[in-house]
Amino acid sequence: MTGTLIRLNPKRQKILLTLACSKWSTMRIVLCYPVTRDHLQQIAAAAPESEVVDAGQQRIADELFAADVFCGHAKVPVDWEGVVRQGRLRWIQSSAAGMDHCLVPAVVESEIVVTSASGVLADQVAEHAIALITGWCRDLPTFVRAQQSREFVRRPTRDLTGSTVGIVGFGGVGRRLAELLAGFRTRILATDMFPVDKPDYVEALWPAEELPQMVAQADVLVLSLPLNGMTRGMVDAALLSRMKPGALLANMARGPLVVTADLVECLQSGHLAGAVMDVTDPEPLPAESELWGMPNVMITPHVGGQSAWRIDNMTDLFCRNLCRWQAGRPLINYLSDKRLGFPIRGGGAPVWGEVCES
Repeated sequence: MTGTLIRLNPKRQKILLTLACSKWSTMRIVLCYPVTRDHLQQIAAAAPESEVVDAGQQRIADELFAADVFCGHAKVPVDWEGVVRQGRLRWIQSSAAGMDHCLVPAVVESEIVVTSASGVLADQVAEHAIALITGWCRDLPTFVRAQQSREFVRRPTRDLTGSTVGIVGFGGVGRRLAELLAGFRTRILATDMFPVDKPDYVEALWPAEELPQMVAQADVLVLSLPLNGMTRGMVDAALLSRMKPGALLANMARGPLVVTADLVECLQSGHLAGAVMDVTDPEPLPAESELWGMPNVMITPHVGGQSAWRIDNMTDLFCRNLCRWQAGRPLINYLSDKRLGFPIRGGGAPVWGEVCES
């Protein structure tokens, strides 16, 4: 990861937190995530003086102009510059951990408060990462294809147990993944822009600048960091060449973190043993992409965050933040520096993992 991190002046951060927690008696809350009647009633109960609008993807681009608070993830084109110029929107609560869907320059530079869903889906994404990594190690695609052909095929497999795993981005997903990996008696290394609170089962938690040194040691390298100006294209030919020969790359975050052409070349050369990915660049991956036909590659269609209780948990986070907003308390997962696209652990506001069990 390259780039210069600019920390907010503490006084400025306090001003923004105070703004985030300003008490309003009336708000127009616009939603764009798949809520049910029960969720709508829960939100209305948390903000009884407010109007709650379930816009859905069909109406969100227009409804945002009349929103005081927005909760969701617009997957259709949105005129964010126009919304900022309108001057009404005060708070965005993302229903996703990744913030690239709304953190355009106009929003980043505005006074709009932004909170993320970082950590809310950590269990699911970490579980999906384990599924892909262990499935690849045990060569499940080969055996599934053999089953479909009614063939009894035996071949050697690999071990996750005892291997070295490098985790790039030690936020909600990275920490939960490390917790699960500890059960496999793996050697766990990690890098993060804010390397704090290292668990005992993690051997080393280094600053982001140490990434090139970490990748050279990892049998499995897992990407679990946000997409922003500093991380886009960070896994390029130069970084891939530093990876341990025969290693596995697992991308559980965002496709554009990886330069796809460089990954294809690295796989074709045999330097990497394989890749597993829940995200691609572009997404969906075109049918003509060489990645589809590679037997050492496993691809899933961005489903790592799916869960039977995903919307329940997201609504819980939003309602907790609505109560905090009205009570003048710091918001959960508040982005003190919107350029980063993630909340800073220990940065003056709580993160989901610290409050979800309270």
